[in-house]
Amino acid sequence: MSATALGATASQHRRQKDRRKLGENVAGWSFAGPATLVILGFSLIPMAWALALSFTDSDLMSPGRNVGLDNYRALLADPVFFQALRNTGLLLVLYIPSSLIAGLLVAVLLNRKVRGIGFYRTCFLVPYVVSATATGLLMGFVFDRDFGLVNGLLAKLGLPLQGLLSSPSQAMLVLTAIFFWTRFGFAVVIYLAAIQEISKEVLDAAAIDGAGAWARFRHIIVPSVRPMTIFLTVWGVIDALQFFDLVMTTTKGGPANATVTIVYYVWQLAFSFSTAGYGAAVAYALFAGTLVLIVAGLLLARRKGVTT
Repeated sequence: MSATALGATASQHRRQKDRRKLGENVAGWSFAGPATLVILGFSLIPMAWALALSFTDSDLMSPGRNVGLDNYRALLADPVFFQALRNTGLLLVLYIPSSLIAGLLVAVLLNRKVRGIGFYRTCFLVPYVVSATATGLLMGFVFDRDFGLVNGLLAKLGLPLQGLLSSPSQAMLVLTAIFFWTRFGFAVVIYLAAIQEISKEVLDAAAIDGAGAWARFRHIIVPSVRPMTIFLTVWGVIDALQFFDLVMTTTKGGPANATVTIVYYVWQLAFSFSTAGYGAAVAYALFAGTLVLIVAGLLLARRKGVTT
């Protein structure tokens, strides 16, 4: 075959390859295109708009005037903002460790072949999938100071009644407990899936070598599920920083701002106080804080040699 013929054949193969590649790209974008448009339309564009809004004094009814960094400077002198930070920080400190520890322990207990184990697993997942609004309305009744089930039980036991959701010192703790009850089932499911991936032969070999239940838990199970722990920590931080539904349906930030969280404060600023520009600045402060926490956690995990 002549060099000219070889060149023509190679050129034909390249054209066929290019056409095939173009067809694959068209097919790929036909599937990914709608999702990309949704992400752009409902995520990135609103984020850019909110960033621009944070430099104005807009009330959402009018464009407002540009105020530069005044909204961000005002954060440093806003006592409600710092109260919201403290409340959100308390939620993080109490919820993250407790959900990880309880989730892992419950997952270990549920990783057994006993009668009705499917029912028990479902019981821990149900609170997670139930509507947060429905949960808030129900818990508002359960923890009501005057007519709630908790104070009713305390009265029958002869114990002093508690303020619960009406007490500035107790309300945030009660909401944290409710949030834990509704969310830690997700950690149970993730940990249970990870534990079931651990080789049974490894656990059996450890048992034959004399390792007790605690030793197997500490030296085999905990290291094996460490990537899931990192994932659940990041997920929990994001989840806790978005804490809103229970506040809205139970305390509405009260009493005396004792349960105001960052996201609820953003909602108040934008839709109750008509200071959407300032609310957008608070939202971006939350975004920056969340990003710092997540990046710091991932870098720490990488330094310790943990991959997800």
